[in-house]
Formats: sequence, structure tokens, C-alpha cells
Amino acid sequence: MEPNFYLSLLLLFVTFISLSLFFIFYKQKSPLNLPPGKMGYPIIGESLEFLSTGWKGHPEKFIFDRMRKYSSELFKTSIVGESTVVCCGAASNKFLFSNENKLVTAWWPDSVNKIFPTTSLDSNLKEESIKMRKLLPQFFKPEALQRYVGVMDVIAQRHFVTHWDNKNEITVYPLAKRYTFLLACRLFMSVEDENHVAKFSDPFQLIAAGIISLPIDLPGTPFNKAIKASNFIRKELIKIIKQRRVDLAEGTASPTQDILSHMLLTSDENGKSMNELNIADKILGLLIGGHDTASVACTFLVKYLGELPHIYDKVYQEQMEIAKSKPAGELLNWDDLKKMKYSWNVACEVMRLSPPLQGGFREAITDFMFNGFSIPKGWKVIELIYLFYFLVSIIYILWELI
Repeated sequence: MEPNFYLSLLLLFVTFISLSLFFIFYKQKSPLNLPPGKMGYPIIGESLEFLSTGWKGHPEKFIFDRMRKYSSELFKTSIVGESTVVCCGAASNKFLFSNENKLVTAWWPDSVNKIFPTTSLDSNLKEESIKMRKLLPQFFKPEALQRYVGVMDVIAQRHFVTHWDNKNEITVYPLAKRYTFLLACRLFMSVEDENHVAKFSDPFQLIAAGIISLPIDLPGTPFNKAIKASNFIRKELIKIIKQRRVDLAEGTASPTQDILSHMLLTSDENGKSMNELNIADKILGLLIGGHDTASVACTFLVKYLGELPHIYDKVYQEQMEIAKSKPAGELLNWDDLKKMKYSWNVACEVMRLSPPLQGGFREAITDFMFNGFSIPKGWKVIELIYLFYFLVSIIYILWELI
């Protein structure tokens, strides 16, 4: 046993050294003028440093350290086994957004694809995204949103009475997630029973933890738990979809009542309808995207209102004026929302200072140049929305102090 063990150890050491020398040689001989930065260790790159700063609650440290060392605009690194360029400035973000699907396209790590596998074998991510964009607008245009105001008011009132009233102290973020998730379930699938919604709560927490974990699919790991949770939610969604199909056939459900009904009744350009598993995948994505960022925005809104009492007083005054103008018990409507001009400005400023979406992943679909640096085809690109607004906020503060 011992000779074999030491032989394996020696082989592993030689392999590691060989890979390191290869990367060093490749870096020196590469004719491309790549962005400044380092690629870290072979295979894992700088993934551990990237994840560790996030686990410690300071994900920005990874970025700021490299901005100071290499460039304030962009730098290269290697994360989750991928050669990556991190874009930090406004110019680079504008460049990426203006060249979407020309030079870069949306991309997610394989770990995310394993947690959220697609069943659309005949189409790629770009095609699926186009299909969803065609499917959703009629549910989010002003005419459709007007119908949701009263529903959102009812759910909000019930939520605040149950979880906020008569409490000396609360933790906002979990309650905000609970509220926005209940809202998403109601608007997307007409599911509003809190007990039914609560059945999804714990699995969604496991998914959130698994997305930011190391992609090690072994029993007991956060990544493994996230995959199992995703499969569980998908099975539960299929049950809801099957029942809705029956309700539509019997006339007890409306074809226009929510996105689920629309998905069941809509055919593509070839006259082909989506199967139940495909619909479950899309609903799962909508539930995550539809409640997670909204709950972050709500949390920061409460935070800033608590820290800035003069802003809170003005928002409160505007809301009370609208409430007094309405008969007792009447729900909010679209006209009421249009009167909330100051409140809306505050919400927009909160999202500017603390964007709910921190950034996004892209993949270079062709070789291109930016700021004199080469970005090779296949490299991954991360744009940092939060960092840009964070730096803008600092500039505003410094300007006020001068």
C-alpha cells in the first residue's frame, strides 16, 4: 500500500507542477494583449479566494483588491474553472450592454445549469430567452399591471397584519422574501394558500445556498442539497400544472388569469405546445427571478427609511394623504400608484444606491478588443452593476464634503 500511495502522491505533484509550468509558459508566449491580472492555481484558479470573501460577508474585497493592483476598469482572473474578465467601470458595462448577442451572450456556470437543468433539448439558452421575452410582455404591460394592484394590496395587508403588527423587533429580509415569494406564487400561478406556498420555502433556501457554494455534488454538500431541492420543486410544480390543465378543460380556470394558464394554452410558431416539465422549468425560473431581487429592494428600502427619518416622514405623509382620500376598506388602484411620485423616487434612489442585481455573467462569442485589451472567444465576462453605483455614491458624498 505505502509504495503505491507515495507513487500516487508523486504523480499528483508532478502533474500539478507541469500544469503550473504550462500556464506560466502559455502566459509568456501568448501573443494576445490580455487584461492585467492573474489566473491563480491550475483548474481552480482564484475560486477559493472569490468564494471566501463572499462567505465572510465582504464579496467586494476580492474586486477592490484586484482593482487597486491591476486596473480600475477591468482585470482577468479564473473562477469556477473559467478564464474570466471582470468589468468594473461604467464604460466597460456600457460596451457589454450595447454588444449583447453581438460580441457577448448570457452565460451561467455549469453549477447553475445543474441546479436548473433545461428540458428544451432542441433550443439553446438564447432561443429560450427570446421565447420568454415574447411570452411575458402582455403580463407586465401597464394594462395588465393595473389588474394586479388590488391583489398585491390584499396580500400586503394580510402579510403585515400577520408578521409585522405588534412586533417590537423584526428581521426584515426573511419577511420580505416571504412576502415577495407569496406574491410571485399568486401572480404567476394563482397559488395564495400560505401553507401551500410555505411548502416551497425551505427548498428555495437550499437552492440559494447551493448557487453560491462549491459545485461538489456529494451527499450532504450544499450543492447536492440544491439539486435535490430543485428537483423537488419541479415535481410540485408539475402537480400544479396538471391540475390547472384539468381546470382549464372544465372551465373553472381562466385562460388569462396568470402566466401558467397562458403557457399551457400558447403554441410556438410550429404549433407545438410546451410540455409540463418545460413549463415547470420556466415557472421555477420566474419564481426565483420574480421574488429574490424584489425582496432585496424591499429590504434596502426599509433600511434607508430607518436611517433617514426626514425621508421617512415625507414618504409617510404622501401615503397617508392617499389613504385619507379613499373610502374605508377600498383597495389601492392604478390611479393611487400614479400619485405616489415621491415614494417612487425614493424607491428608485434606493435601487440606484443598492442595486438588487449585483452583476451578470456573459460569454465572449467572438474575439474582440476593449480598451486595447484582447478578450478571446470563449472567455467569460462579469459585469459589476453594484460596483459602478457604489463608486458613484462615493463621488457624490465626496462632492458634498468639498
